[in-house]
This record gives sequence, C-alpha cells and structure tokens, in this order.
Amino acid sequence: MSFRLLVAAAAARRVGPHAAASAPRRHSVLTTKRGFGFTTPRQGGQTLVEKIAQQHAVGLSEGELVRSGDFIGIRPRHIMTHDNTGAVIPKFTSIGATRLADPKQPVFALDHDIQNKGEKNIAKYHSIERFSKLHGNQFYPAGRGIAHQVLVEEGHAWPGTMVVGSDSHSNMYGGIGCLGTPVVRTDAAAIWATSQTWWQAPPVAKVELRGQLPAGVVGKDVIVALCGLFSKDEVLNHAVEFVGEGTRSLVVEDRLAIANMTTEWGALAGLFAVDETTMQWYEARARHIAEKSSNGLHPIVNADAVAALRRSVESDPARWRPDEDAVYAKHIWLDLGSLTPHISGPDTVKTATPLADLEHKKIAIHKAYIVSCVNSRAKDLREAANVIRAIKQARPDHTVKAADGVSWYVAAASSQVQAEAQASGDWQVLVDAGAKTLPPGCGPCIGLGVGLLEDGEVGISATNRNYKGRMGSKKAHTYLASPAVVSASAIEGYICSPETAIAKANAKSVLPESAPRRVSFGFEHATPTLKTDSNGNGAAATAATGSAIDGFPELLSGRVVFLPADNLNTDGIYPGKYTYQDDITRDQMKQIVMENYDPEFSKLVQNEDIVVAGANFGTGSSREQAATALLAAGVRLVICESASETFKRNAVNNGLLVLESPPLVKWLRDRYQKPDAASTIITGLNARVELTAGKLSLANDAENNEYTGSIPRIGRAAQEIIVAGGLENWVRNRMLASA
Repeated sequence: MSFRLLVAAAAARRVGPHAAASAPRRHSVLTTKRGFGFTTPRQGGQTLVEKIAQQHAVGLSEGELVRSGDFIGIRPRHIMTHDNTGAVIPKFTSIGATRLADPKQPVFALDHDIQNKGEKNIAKYHSIERFSKLHGNQFYPAGRGIAHQVLVEEGHAWPGTMVVGSDSHSNMYGGIGCLGTPVVRTDAAAIWATSQTWWQAPPVAKVELRGQLPAGVVGKDVIVALCGLFSKDEVLNHAVEFVGEGTRSLVVEDRLAIANMTTEWGALAGLFAVDETTMQWYEARARHIAEKSSNGLHPIVNADAVAALRRSVESDPARWRPDEDAVYAKHIWLDLGSLTPHISGPDTVKTATPLADLEHKKIAIHKAYIVSCVNSRAKDLREAANVIRAIKQARPDHTVKAADGVSWYVAAASSQVQAEAQASGDWQVLVDAGAKTLPPGCGPCIGLGVGLLEDGEVGISATNRNYKGRMGSKKAHTYLASPAVVSASAIEGYICSPETAIAKANAKSVLPESAPRRVSFGFEHATPTLKTDSNGNGAAATAATGSAIDGFPELLSGRVVFLPADNLNTDGIYPGKYTYQDDITRDQMKQIVMENYDPEFSKLVQNEDIVVAGANFGTGSSREQAATALLAAGVRLVICESASETFKRNAVNNGLLVLESPPLVKWLRDRYQKPDAASTIITGLNARVELTAGKLSLANDAENNEYTGSIPRIGRAAQEIIVAGGLENWVRNRMLASA
C-alpha cells in the first residue's frame, strides 16, 4: 500500500461517514499543556521573539516559557490574506466550517493582480468581497495598497503583537516591533476556522548593527549588504532580532525595508524592538490621521492607543526587550558606518556589490522600477524625486527625462502613500521625468501586469526579489537597489549613483575619487544552544521519537531523483504566473511542476519517486502549490541539504514529507554533479527510508547497498498531521471533537 494511500485511508477513518459518531484524534498541541514539546527548556532568558510568541501561545502550563524549537499552538492577533483569499475560501468551506471563529482576526487586502481587469479576476475579487461582508471581517479592496503596507498603516500590525500572513513578506511587520511571520494557505483556513494554528519557534539570530549610516546610505543598502555578506544560509529558517546602537539611528521606513527583505535572507522573521523612534513615528502617524480624518478617531491608530503603548513601554521595559541573558543561536554584526550603497544581483540576492565597484562598468538598463512593499513608501518616492530635483538644479535649462530606451515604472505602496507623494509634489516630479505610474499594488514585482522584463533586457528595481523569471522573462537580468539609485540609473540609462548623475548634469564627467571603504562585519561568539546529536536533532527530540502512530508508515522506498541545484525557489518549482489561477487541476500541475527549473522534470519523474535536492530548497514565496505540485507529480518524499521552513510547513500541511540530510546530498554531488550534468538526474539508485528509525540506505539495481546514513526522525506531531491527510483534516477533527 503506497504512502499516500495510507494517508488517505487514515484520513478517511477520521473524517468519513462515521467520524462524527466517534471521538477523533486531536492534535497534541490542543490536547496537552505542553504542545509539541520536542526540545528541553534551556536555562537563561528569553529572546524578544520568544516573549512575543509567549503572549500568543495557547495551551501552555502556568509558568512555562516558550523556547526556540518548541512546537506551540498560537492565536495570532491577525491573519492576513490577499488575492490568495480566493484559494483559502474553498479550503475553509471544505473543512466544513461555516463561520469565522473570530471575525476580527482575518484581514483581506487585494493587491497582487489588481491590473488584471479580466472577467475571471474581477469575479474572484467580487467573491472575496462578498465572503468578507457575509462574515464581517476587515476587507480592503484593490487599489487601497499592498497588504503589508496597509496592515502597518491601519494598525493591524501593532507593536508587541504577533501577526501572521499568507505571504512570505509578512516579516515586514517586524520593522514596527510586531512579530510578523508567514504561514501558508492551509494555516490561514485553520485560523479562520479555529483562531489557532501551530508554529515552531525558530532559532533566533542576534544581528547587531553598530555605528550610524553615512549620508546617502539607506535601509535597502543594509539588507542588500547583509544578504551578500552572509550568503551561506547563516540565518536560514531563523528569526532575526536587530539590536545595537545602530538601530536607534534607523527611521521606521528603513526598518520596514530591512525587516521585509529578511525573507530573501532566508529568515522567518525580522524584528526590531520598540524604542523612542518607533514611538515618535506612531505619535506623528496618529496626528496625521486625525488631521486628515473626516470620520472621527481612527479605531486603532489614535492618540489614546499610542499613549497607552508608550505607557506600557516605559512602565514595563522588560516586556519590550530581550532578556540580558537571552539565548541566541548566533551573533552577527555589521558596522553601519562602513557601509556604502550596494547593488544586489544580477539574478540573486546572494551577490551584493558596492555601487562604486559596479558603476564604472556602465551596465545598460532597459527598465527601472520603484514598486513593491519594500521600497515604495513616501520616503522612498521623496528620495527618488530628490535625485531629479538635484539634477534639475544643476542644469535648470535641461529637461530631465528617463534615458532613451529606458521604461521607468513607479507605484506607491498604498493609496495613502500616493496621496502623500502627490501632496508633496514628489509624485509629479517623477511623472515629469518620464515615470509611468501603476496602481498601488504588487504588479511587476510578482511578474503581473504591464512593464515586465522581456528576453535579453536588464532591469534595476527597488523591489525585494531578483530571481530569474520573477519579473518577467527568464532570459532577462535583474539588479536590486535603493529608490535613489534606481532614479539616477533611469535618467542615465545605466546603473549609476545619484552623485554620478548629478555630477554629469554639472558637466563633470568624473567624480573626485574617494578612498575605498571596506565593509566591516563578522561573527561574535554565540550563546551555547541545546546539545544536538549527529543529525542535528535536539536531545529531547531524539528521545521523543522512534515509534510510529497508528496509520503512519515506518518505511518508504522509491527511485532517487537528484536535483543538484541550491536555492531552488518556489518560482522554479511552481511558476508565479500560475499562482493565482485557482482552477488548475492536479494533472495540469504535474505538467508544469519545475517548469522554471527544468522543463524536462515532469517527463522524467515517476510515481513514488524520492526527490533529493540541494540547499535552501523551496525558498521564496509562501505559495503552497510548490508542495502540492510535487505531490501531483507523484513525489512521495523530498530530502534536501536544507529547506525553507515555509516550504516545509506547506509540505507537511498537505501531506508531503520534507527531510534534511546534508551528508546524503554531498555524497550525491560527489558522484553525479559534473560540469555537463543535467538539471534533473535519474540516479539509478533506490532509497530505503526508515522514517521513525531515522535510517536511510541507497542500493543499485543489483540491490547492492551503496550508501548508508541517518536522517531526522519523524516525530509525533508531524506524524499526526500526515496521518490526518494534512492540516485541513486535522482542523476538521478538532471541529468534530468540539462540536
């Protein structure tokens, strides 16, 4: 009997015709006080991530502290969905839910495909709005802005709270001291139905920012540099806490940009502590809203709420800071004073180059973008417009326009941002310089709408992602930069600094040379963490596993299909252009899986194959089709060097196991990865995987054993979700139990 048939049979036993008459098995997070206690509580204090998670945890015993590694039940302040609400609704109804557990919790904000005026998309948007009106939750229509920006503006993301979103850039909320982290669509449906889901508190990395940013260097340069300087997955699947004197010099807009792109750095959250800068930003925000409002006080962001926040921060500072003896997985530092403007790419955030080292190459561009949730706030648009103003001031008789052959696109992060930019004159300055305006939404950043990159083109963008094919053609190249650098580059037609563009306007072809500045960064000694065994499992985790629950197979076997690439992202597994086509069948999924990575994959893969892949597998967006498409192709297990935590969550929630085994991947690389190797390698080996024993062996067609190793054991929590057939059935079981 195949693994998926076992899963289906187990799920049928729990949700079939007689399920209501019997007491279904409930997930341990909801039946025990400890939850998924796989790790031993460590000595020492809590990180800020652990403290905020503690405030939103359910089922903890009195006095119990949340620690990294703990699997806990959480009740977040809000769950955000955007266009993918259209895919969450059928999951919600298929569970059997008829009402939202807490109508105040879900927030819908349409932002991704808002340029699409096709009948099908408009109908989807209307259906989402009708659902919201029926259930009474918060809804923001297309045109209001990018969801992450809207949640910050409207106070849904609030300091000291935990807010989850069905989008990978939910990390952004950390810029205002809110623990933001992504969940997947199945999690969203679970929260709608029960107000809860599960979360594994990740290891926490301390990132100490020293010094202050020099003039002309902004938050985007900080995170671009961090992604390039620490490009070996140092913070993969971690939460990042930014600390140090340097944080105090960063304005909130820069903090939001940095937190936003911790996603690309591989982190599950990026968090700044609330400080005086945060408080002054909220006080100014409340005054601004009150002045502009014709309907009285804002229900969340108002003077009283902000004053209460300040009182809490000042009267109970320990709540708002990590403990002095907090336990961190690692300690990274960066001297902000040594930083210069940096450029990311092309085509990967793991390559970051000082602009001064790049601009002499005069890399020609065809398109320029100031769009997206990372860098389209009022401050960003003002900095871009100020470059134009400075050029015009240098040559008052000169018309400043985007260079011939360059198409320049600008979109505000929200309607409020656009209104502010229009009132300040920044918007018109950009329009007069040739920028083509787009509605406040994701647009080109997600590869939707007008202005996408075409074959052979080069783009420079103030967005957060530059994977091949992300913003259009896979045969194009994308660099990432700050809005000011994008503005200067659009005017000059090649990647250059604002200083160069202004100097040229002053008829100075060469800027005075400055001494090269070396970026100062490094590691500090990290606080010791829980002892691990040879597989990297916590001691308690090892002790807590080893047997299979009823219905869970102890053994899997299948062909080994090797994908040697590292950082195989969700766009490579399941192209973004299909993400919001909700009517794609499983057979169609099978045909398009890995289309952006290797179009031959779908022809080579067979039912019950075991895929082995490189490091950081499934990085990128939170789209769960990356997991379900592999299931549709017949893949029964993925083993990789390391995996995106969001992808692993998607996979487990949908009944697909993902395990990590760096030694196995190294062995396969040594054997199969040659300069002319195919992207998809049929190894001719068969794997025998003992899931609960944590053992793995590979044999050839003659059944001669060629490799033996260990893998992480599958603990009870993951087993229960797998046996239930995924998180949806687990939620259904809970609903039946509480009926």
